[in-house]
Amino acid sequence: MDLSFWILVGAVGAFFYNRYEQARRVLMLRALLNPYQLEQLMQTLIEGYMRALGESDEERRRSVWQVMEGHETLLVSQMQRLAADTASMSGPMARVSRLPMLLPGVTRWWPKACFELPQALRIHADGITRVAHNEAGLDPRAKAFCMTAELLLFQHTCHWYCRSRTTASARLVARHQTRHEQALAAASAGTREGLMAIGAV
Repeated sequence: MDLSFWILVGAVGAFFYNRYEQARRVLMLRALLNPYQLEQLMQTLIEGYMRALGESDEERRRSVWQVMEGHETLLVSQMQRLAADTASMSGPMARVSRLPMLLPGVTRWWPKACFELPQALRIHADGITRVAHNEAGLDPRAKAFCMTAELLLFQHTCHWYCRSRTTASARLVARHQTRHEQALAAASAGTREGLMAIGAV
């Protein structure tokens, strides 16, 4: 048999292994997130920010901001719980490959090419907490812009964990018309520096 046959066999094997690995990771992430309402809260906040920014009446706009603060408080609580609950995760299923494309078994045989999901979740939880508490003293518009970036980065990490960095970045553009670099630049300095420190960029 010629070399092209074995290359084909290897490519097919790698494809199906990656599909299996991705399915496992989707189930794992779903189990981790299931006790929380993070996706619903994120959608509520982003839609609420857009409504407030588009409101011409000052009193109504202020009312929307106040309602969003309540959702932010709930989000902070759930993100901190998620970070605490996943802190003990370890091994290949806790790693996320930094490579643009997913190589078969890379989280097992090349841990140095990966970052740890629990570390990333802690960075996201603390970043969202900082922005919700408005430690930087931002005005409501700037705070909403920064919080949106924090939420998009968290979503990007979740997609990256399940698929690959390339797929996560493509989804960010397709769903939110935002490049990963743009979200990173708009997030709080602590989040940006934290993700850069572990190579989750």
